[in-house]
Amino acid sequence: MWGVSPLPASGRLRTLSLATLANTVGSGLWLTGAALYLTRDVGLSAAQVGAGLSVAGLVGLSASVPLGSLADRRDPRTLRAVLQVLQAVVAAMYLIVGSFPVFLAVAVLELLLASGNLAVRAALVAAVAGPQGRVHAFATLRAVANLGIAVGSGLAGFALAADSHLAYQILVAGNAVTYLVSAALLLRLPAFPPTTQPMAAPPSAAQAPTAQATTAQLTTAPAPTAAARRGRPLRDCRFLAVSGASAVLALHQTVLTLVVPLWAVTQVGAPPPVVSAVLLTNTMLTVLLAVRLSRGADTAAPAARTMRRAGVVLAAAMLLYAATASLPTTAAVALLLVATGVYTVGDLWHGAGGAGLAYDLAPPDAVGAYQGADGMIAGLARAAGPALLTLVVLDGGVPGWLAVGGIFAVVGLASPALTRWALADRPATPSLSGP
Repeated sequence: MWGVSPLPASGRLRTLSLATLANTVGSGLWLTGAALYLTRDVGLSAAQVGAGLSVAGLVGLSASVPLGSLADRRDPRTLRAVLQVLQAVVAAMYLIVGSFPVFLAVAVLELLLASGNLAVRAALVAAVAGPQGRVHAFATLRAVANLGIAVGSGLAGFALAADSHLAYQILVAGNAVTYLVSAALLLRLPAFPPTTQPMAAPPSAAQAPTAQATTAQLTTAPAPTAAARRGRPLRDCRFLAVSGASAVLALHQTVLTLVVPLWAVTQVGAPPPVVSAVLLTNTMLTVLLAVRLSRGADTAAPAARTMRRAGVVLAAAMLLYAATASLPTTAAVALLLVATGVYTVGDLWHGAGGAGLAYDLAPPDAVGAYQGADGMIAGLARAAGPALLTLVVLDGGVPGWLAVGGIFAVVGLASPALTRWALADRPATPSLSGP
């Protein structure tokens, strides 16, 4: 971490970064080993894994908006710490998975918590960094998360090389423990006042940048009810259209974590440790490039242009992955790594552009609710992704890769027009996110 450390200077963002780092070491273990653990050790088929994750993802969406709205009315720090303790318990339950029904039950619990936690995390990032710094903080945490994932992926490489029951069990247990470490670190942050309650006193200079809804708290207008908060983003059709475009591009996450590992081992004929090398390439490039590629995506219009670039670059990566099918194994492995480098640039532009749009198009007093809606739409795509992409790519081969790439390109190119439509009738009120 020394010369290329993405960790910020001391302060609240650093504390949040350390919590993220701790947790994502376990995420790296799980993301790298999950597909092979569930298929090679538990004995599920790729189709069962894909279908189970899709069903679980759909059920998990029900937690996104309610927990995001709750984060607007309660301390998001404490709420996220509680959720991570629950996630530790559920992650450990993968140790007892031995059949498809048990896998499905555990996956449903896991994705209920994960879906809601994404919205709570977004509200916490906004509270810690403030309106002007939230996209930068999001990118910083992406870099830190990928540093943790890189460490975890490297450790997972030993489990994949051993390819034994004990090695996979250690991998699963390691993921569970890191949730607990992360929760403990989160509790070192101060509590953040809910956005619907007035503050007892003006914030100090040190506290001022951390209250993303300070302006809303100091007004005398009545706060919206909890039901109104939940309903606002779900009635905002233009926001949902922009969020939907971002969600389609978010399918690329399933490509990297599920489709590419299975493609590399079953179609390319690469040894299992190559999966670790592919994910390490992605994570290390993210550590180096996440903050740099996030610049200029703080407000909606430039964020939409970033999304356009993301769609085109992700499409190019799909073409490169497709080309590995016709190469000898050694050349195919080299091209897998090159394709992953191209993919990573698109991934980072999508992350920055999506964050900028979701934050800037949300009212300042309903960041959590809007982030919950954004996460719910992305969750729909992620839920469909495993079953759809394993069918289209693993069964369809090169034509499947080409179809996925074409969808990414079209959606990316359409993002600026959708954003202009979303902004067309916004009230001309001062923006907390800058000009």
